[in-house]
Amino acid sequence: MSASATRPRQSNASLPRLRWAWDFGPLLGDVDTGRLLALLTALAGEGALGNAARQAGMSYRSAWGLLRDCEQALGAALVIMERGRGTRLTDFGASLVQLDEAARLALDVVHAPWQRRLEELLAPMVRAVPERLRLAASHDLALADWVEHGRRIRFDLYWRGSEEALASLGLDECDIAGIHAPEDWTAAQVANWLGRWLKPALHVCLPLMRRCQGLIVARGNPHRLQTLSDASKRGLRMVNRQRGSGTRSLIDQLLAANGLRPESIDGYAHEEFTHEAIAATVAGGQADVGFGIEAAAARYDLGFVPLLWERYGFVMRAAAAGSPEGKQFLARLQGNTFRQRLIALPGYEPLPVRAPGAWSEFLS
Repeated sequence: MSASATRPRQSNASLPRLRWAWDFGPLLGDVDTGRLLALLTALAGEGALGNAARQAGMSYRSAWGLLRDCEQALGAALVIMERGRGTRLTDFGASLVQLDEAARLALDVVHAPWQRRLEELLAPMVRAVPERLRLAASHDLALADWVEHGRRIRFDLYWRGSEEALASLGLDECDIAGIHAPEDWTAAQVANWLGRWLKPALHVCLPLMRRCQGLIVARGNPHRLQTLSDASKRGLRMVNRQRGSGTRSLIDQLLAANGLRPESIDGYAHEEFTHEAIAATVAGGQADVGFGIEAAAARYDLGFVPLLWERYGFVMRAAAAGSPEGKQFLARLQGNTFRQRLIALPGYEPLPVRAPGAWSEFLS
């Protein structure tokens, strides 16, 4: 067990505090266990790996890999994943969480005097930390990888569906919203969509990249699927995206265009919150088909049937786009490092560098 001092994430957050973490010793010596207990604790309350991963500050892929590596090293299961029931802790996993909670209660008392001394020492520096940009964004693999491994600027990211992100921006709960829309939409459709939450006089947009969405299937596409209609006709199990996400809207539009009722799709009610979660569900054999981006299928060595290209980008207040923090954020994402990351990912293409502009430019 070890303790460390950490800085808060925002200037209006609580003062720095002592934290401690378990050292599992040689059993897990080659495995990154720093966030294991946080993930297991979140799973105990959430029951869904995607939600728990976000709460623990991890990508779905990182959480899935961490659990797999720890279970392999320990020789014991930590979680049980069941179709229709989400993810729950095994008795062993629950025991680790209970032990962690009991230890924290006891150590909080021991640490209290040192906590106060640390607050007194670091309080002047903490007050000098500037506010961060708040980014509510529809899940994207390239953006998630950049946040986890490549970013050098400070901001807070919350994964939200496109419509949830736009609603947050309209209510001033975030500074930037990450959204996506099909390339076959018209400028009028984009304007009507954004106009439900935003105002043209206050908000600008910046398209950042193209990405390909389609069917995520088992390697080799054993069921020879070409459309969602094929999955319905053959009675295959589907995994869906959550309500409020842009991808869920695309799925519903495709079903309606083919005259399919949601209740006719086995698994329509089985929802996941990220493209990685969709791919992991198919890879784990809990579904036969999902809908998501090509890069997620490739990451899990799955098959992919392309159906459409879409634009992904940001909508923000003009004031935020013109602020020093906003300019730095956008410059990093339009820089060569991030563009090279896009080129390396299957199903992604960077868009020409430009300044934030009118809504009509989102698809241009």
